[in-house]
Formats: sequence, C-alpha cells, structure tokens
Amino acid sequence: MADSEEQPLAADDLGNALLSFTPGNEGTAPNDAPMPAALVALWHAGRVLMVFDRYRRTWELPGGHIETGESPRQAAARELLEESGQEPGGSLQFVGYARSVLAPDQRIEYAALFTGHCAELREFRANEEIAAVRWWDLLEILPGRLQPMDAYLAALTREWRTPGRP
Repeated sequence: MADSEEQPLAADDLGNALLSFTPGNEGTAPNDAPMPAALVALWHAGRVLMVFDRYRRTWELPGGHIETGESPRQAAARELLEESGQEPGGSLQFVGYARSVLAPDQRIEYAALFTGHCAELREFRANEEIAAVRWWDLLEILPGRLQPMDAYLAALTREWRTPGRP
C-alpha cells in the first residue's frame, strides 16, 4: 500500500498514480519493488510519440513488459518497434525510474524510462494491441483519453533530447 501522505505527480481516474520519478544510473535499479516494465519517449520535430492502446483506450508512451532474460533497454527497444514500427536514430538514452501505484490491488511497481530521437519516420501498421500512433506536442488535445502518468513522463524527457536535433 502506498504511503497515504505521498502526493502523486500524476494520476488517472482508475486509481493508478505516478508516485515519484528518480533520475538514475541504469545499472542501479531500485530494489524496494518490482520493475516489470520499460517505457520510451521517442521524439521527432518537437513531438513525442504516443500510441493508442486498444484495451485501455488511452494514449500512452510505447512500452511494456520486460520479458525473462531481457534487460529494460532491450524491452524498451522491442516494445517501441512492436507497438509503433519506429526505431530511434541512435541508441536510447536512459532517463530514470518511475515509481507507480497500480489499481485495483494498489501494488507498487517501477518502470524504466528511456528517450531517444527518431530521425526517419516509418509507416505504422495497426496491430492487435495498438490502434493508432500520434506525434504529440504535449499541448494539443488528443482525441480520446490521455494517460496522465505517461504525459507527465513524456514532459520530463523533453530536456533529455539530444541538443541541436529537431
């Protein structure tokens, strides 16, 4: 159970909340809760890539479950490609660890957050999980629901983008 005095950085209407974000060293993951997921904030021309999840019916950052034997970095790159068809122009940069409380059982989990720049846009093909992609400027209103926790994390990565690139 999350500390009742802890104010979330962002929360959705389902009871999920982003409790904290810790910039860190990729090699020293927090060990007070599991880290089953990795997320990617991929940027192009001042916009971040968002995917529309068919099941949750929300716009969110590409990412997902870290498979057995896979590093968070490998999971981030795999999920980005599977969900959007996009690849970073160069390697992903590690940003830090997002600590969240997830409904309905109020479990605490971490997600590793990566960012990168997309130099060459690739065609998106809708799949079983992702219905659409959109390059978002962090200000425009997206059609449908936006996952506020992912929007918060996307905004954090804006400063991590490679200087001098669009």
